[in-house]
Amino acid sequence: QVQLVESGGGLVQAGGSLRLSCAASGRTFSSYAMGWFRQAPGKERAFVAVISTSGNNIGYAHSVKGRFTISRDNAKNTVYLQMNSLESEDTAVYYCAARRRYSDNYSVISGDYGYWGQGTQVTVSS
Repeated sequence: QVQLVESGGGLVQAGGSLRLSCAASGRTFSSYAMGWFRQAPGKERAFVAVISTSGNNIGYAHSVKGRFTISRDNAKNTVYLQMNSLESEDTAVYYCAARRRYSDNYSVISGDYGYWGQGTQVTVSS
């Protein structure tokens, strides 16, 4: 199993930046594809970004492509989400998620992920 703890959320003005971190417990972090999802008030949880076990395969939602960057440090058991040029539409609770994988692919479907963090609030003021 793996336990996930997000940090780095907060209040930022439109156009600003935040860096989210997700620290994972356990010694097999490199065996998990890691994803970031977000849920805005009144909306369903939505895919944001994902990174494969090796970090070689990465995917982004269209709405964040070019503004957000996902990365991982397997030595530190941590995945990051660098968010630049933030917009009010980015306001949401951000969750990281882990999916055990035996290949270097990934999924953008939240139901495929078995482990979730508690979430961190990101609020972008316009």
